[in-house]
Amino acid sequence: MEQLQNREERTNPDGSELVTDELTDQVAADFTGEQAGRVEPVTEPTEPVLLEEEKVKDEIEIQIDLLKDPDWVVRREAAITLGEMGDERCVEPLCHALRDGDWQVREVAIEGLGQIGSPAVELLIRLLRDWDVRKYAIAALGKIRDERVLDPLMLQLRNDEFKDDALNALVELGQPALSRLIKALKDKDENIRKQAVLALGRIKEAEAIEPLIEMLGDGDCFTRLTAAAALEAIGDERVREAIKPLMKDPDMVVRMRVERILAKWKKQSATA
Repeated sequence: MEQLQNREERTNPDGSELVTDELTDQVAADFTGEQAGRVEPVTEPTEPVLLEEEKVKDEIEIQIDLLKDPDWVVRREAAITLGEMGDERCVEPLCHALRDGDWQVREVAIEGLGQIGSPAVELLIRLLRDWDVRKYAIAALGKIRDERVLDPLMLQLRNDEFKDDALNALVELGQPALSRLIKALKDKDENIRKQAVLALGRIKEAEAIEPLIEMLGDGDCFTRLTAAAALEAIGDERVREAIKPLMKDPDMVVRMRVERILAKWKKQSATA
C-alpha cells in the first residue's frame, strides 16, 4: 500500500485528490493484474464543414461576377443560373441585368426574376419609374403571380408607350388578372376598355363571356368589334346568339366581322 500511495503522490504533486481516467484504470489494473488500456480522448472533427448556405452564397457571388463578363454568352448563362437558384439575393443583380446591352441576356433575366417570384416584386415596381428599363420590368412582373403586380400593370395600360407591354404582362398572368380586367370594362377611358377586352379575349376564360357580351353594346365601334373577336376566341355557344344583333350594327366593319364569324361557325358545324 505504501508503494501505491507513493505512486499517487508522484502523479499528483499538488496533493489534490483528483485523478485522471488513465490513472484510475492503472490503479484498477494493479489490483486485477490486467493491462490498462489507453483511453483515447474524444475530439470534435477539426476539418471545417462548409454550410450549405455558405456554398450557395459563394456560388451566387461567382455568378454575379460573371454578369460583368465581356462575353454575352457568359452573362446569359450567369443570369440563367441566378434565376434557377431562386434566392432573394439574386434579385438585385438580375434587375441590373435588365439593362444589359444584349437582348438575350435581358430576356433570361426577365425569366429569372419570374422564377424568383414575390421577392422580386418590390424592386421591379420601383424600376417602373425608370423609362429605360420599364419595358423589361413590366414583362418580369407579368411572370409573377403576386397580387401586388396587378395595380402597377393596370396603371401602365394608361401609358400609350407601354400599354401593349402591360397588356402582354396581364395576359401572361391569366386567371389572377381576370377580376381587374373585367372591372376595367367599366372604365370611363375607352382606351382602357379596349385594352381590357383585348386581354380577356386572349386569356380565353369562360368567366369573361357575360361581361364581354355586355361590351357588344359599347358606344365605341372598335370596342364592339374587339368584343366580338374576343368572344369568338373564347368560342362558347352563348356567343353565337349574342353577336347576331351586330349584323345590323351601324358600323360596316363590325357587320363584316360578325358575318365572317357566323359563317365560320356555320362551316365548322357542318363539318363536325
